[in-house]
Amino acid sequence: MESIGEFFKQVRETKGLTLDDVALKTRIHPDFLIALEEGNFTKLPDQVFAKGFVRSYARSLGLDEEDAMRRFEGSAGAFYEKQAEREILRLKQAEDDRRKKTNRKVVLAAIAVALLGLILLMSREHATVAPARPTIDTEPPVSKSLRTPTSMAAPDKAEEPEKERPASNSRTESVAAPSSTSSPAATLPPPTVRDETVSTASVRTDPMLGGPAPDGSLVLTIEALELTWVVVQIDNGSPEEALMRPGERVQWKSSDRFTLTLGNAGGVRVELNGKEQGPFGPSGKVARDIVLKRS
Repeated sequence: MESIGEFFKQVRETKGLTLDDVALKTRIHPDFLIALEEGNFTKLPDQVFAKGFVRSYARSLGLDEEDAMRRFEGSAGAFYEKQAEREILRLKQAEDDRRKKTNRKVVLAAIAVALLGLILLMSREHATVAPARPTIDTEPPVSKSLRTPTSMAAPDKAEEPEKERPASNSRTESVAAPSSTSSPAATLPPPTVRDETVSTASVRTDPMLGGPAPDGSLVLTIEALELTWVVVQIDNGSPEEALMRPGERVQWKSSDRFTLTLGNAGGVRVELNGKEQGPFGPSGKVARDIVLKRS
């Protein structure tokens, strides 16, 4: 069986049509038609677009589309099988890289949590040990102040005369003395307040802690300015293909990213969350593996 390119070329020349005539009917760039007739599949877009070109070419020549597709599979099947294998390897490598980055983030988050726990534990231990020291230092002055009045007191018979004497001033001084000796302990800053301040500051200034980023969907909008084939991969899902005609507008939603292949890079307008992207190439140019994700 002759190749699909030779078959198309023979029928086209028999009908007296030029490549420009076919390009006008199919709205396929003449460079793609030449590559198809010469069997140069490396210059054609992905298999999805190439199949669309074959159907459009067969339809413009009045040929059976299914017969043309069988000829195309026989001519280009081996080439696209190898291309699919390379694409699978590329996607697998990209997935491995993504998993490594995710694992690294998990390890960093675990280290941050461990450091925070250590800081909180040390602050609690300090809070339980620090208050014991002021109580030990302040007890002796209090006990002395309590003992001094009893040691200076007279027998029971002399209690009333002493109350009338100015000696009450000495009693007042003895009571005031402990207050002056205990004043340094009273002016010390409460340890519990100091410890609570330290622990609160450590929580607020720890750079490894942070709230999660706001989660929102990504909206991809593609508007066709010219006839074009589009393949869209949402996150890690299966690719979706579409043949868009001028004026058509399609939207997709994703949680992480989109991977695009445009059969006519200059024939579309691409927007991500309302912001125009691109340009990705001139009219008729194939743009592959365009990754659009959250900035």
